[in-house]
Amino acid sequence: MKKVLHTPVTNEDLQDIKVGDVVYLTGHIVTCRDVGHRRVIALGQDLPYSIAGKAIFHAGPIVEPTEQWYKMVAIGPTTSMRMERFEAEFIAATGVKVIVGKGGMGARTAAACREHKALHCVFPGGCAVVGATAVEEIEGVEWLDLGMPEAFWIMRVKELGPLIVSIDTHGNNLFETNKALYAERKEAVVKEIAEKVTYIK
Repeated sequence: MKKVLHTPVTNEDLQDIKVGDVVYLTGHIVTCRDVGHRRVIALGQDLPYSIAGKAIFHAGPIVEPTEQWYKMVAIGPTTSMRMERFEAEFIAATGVKVIVGKGGMGARTAAACREHKALHCVFPGGCAVVGATAVEEIEGVEWLDLGMPEAFWIMRVKELGPLIVSIDTHGNNLFETNKALYAERKEAVVKEIAEKVTYIK
């Protein structure tokens, strides 16, 4: 059955979700990247909009101004690991429940997801136009002084996804688990390949 999370997301909504699960998001999500995280954690600024129980997207969208407002053209993920320095404190400070980005995140974020009951999810790269089709409305924008990619875009989405859970509320980390698994397998595979390779001398 298709799992759709609706904001505001509660701890109970997330407790049975595990790494590797695929979920979709309906409700409110904001874009927040490097500078946004730095403003909140390093500079002590308040977010211009409450994201408690809501979601953030590590993304630098392409947004088109229209006569009436703004239109989302493309929204794809940026590398989440860039936010690792701030993410644990950001989760604690804001109450965000779902973090969406590209690639994995580290041990500090995993610990914060366990303590504060949040998820990190991966949105497939190269699907920015697909992401835009899930945006029902851009409800607001803050921090435009940072430029379009770093601005704080407030959106209402319907079934944004697929989102692959990479860190769950138990602190399990899909990317780190897979790294260890592949490292275990590597030595035997390299040995097998090496036996079949000859070199010109």
